[in-house]
Amino acid sequence: MAEMKQFGLDVELSADVAQGNYSNLAIISHSSSEFILDFATVLPGVEKARVKSRIILTPEHAKRLLRSLQENIVRYESTIGKIEIPVPQSGPDGGPKMGQA
Repeated sequence: MAEMKQFGLDVELSADVAQGNYSNLAIISHSSSEFILDFATVLPGVEKARVKSRIILTPEHAKRLLRSLQENIVRYESTIGKIEIPVPQSGPDGGPKMGQA
């Protein structure tokens, strides 16, 4: 188990959590008291996305996460380069093409 000091707080990171989960889809919903972030993996040829992790946050912590992500993206882009988000190609029904690389 790895331990980290962050803001004067001991944070324990077990080996299985440290490996993380790959996600290429995030589904975000909210109520008046919480934000729910579901992280899933979509694979070509598989009809169903599988949720790997669910994080539930208070609205205040969701906003702090948003700010932290914005700050980190700015730092990343200033060091490594702009993150380009490709425009998905439309399929015959107007929706995105699924399962194509």
